[in-house]
Amino acid sequence: MTRAQMPSYRPGPLQWIGYSFGRTLPPSMREWVRNDLTGDRAVPRHLIRSMVPFVPLFAAGFLLPGPIALRGAVVLLGVLLALFYSAAYMEPNRKRRLERHGLPTDLQNPRQQARFSAEKARYERIYRRGEP
Repeated sequence: MTRAQMPSYRPGPLQWIGYSFGRTLPPSMREWVRNDLTGDRAVPRHLIRSMVPFVPLFAAGFLLPGPIALRGAVVLLGVLLALFYSAAYMEPNRKRRLERHGLPTDLQNPRQQARFSAEKARYERIYRRGEP
């Protein structure tokens, strides 16, 4: 079996860049997508992935006229603004990506799900007893 015929379970560099821009990956990578969007380090991966489309704009910021410190400040401001909006829209973006890859949109990180279940059980015990 040649490399082209072998099933792929992780995206290559070009596929990952396309995925960063919003492209859908093949069904063979569905588990990788699930882990990428709901795994232990999903938040830092999302923040890094969301910065990839802005790299050309950040690079163009250094081509502006003026002192290098001013150009660096402009780029830094752009990075901080992009990170802010990326973090603010993380959940809708995650749901859209899950939906586009044929996964349920209500998936949660296994640790978060366990924590949620434990909190829910604790509240139910308190509510049944009528104690705070």
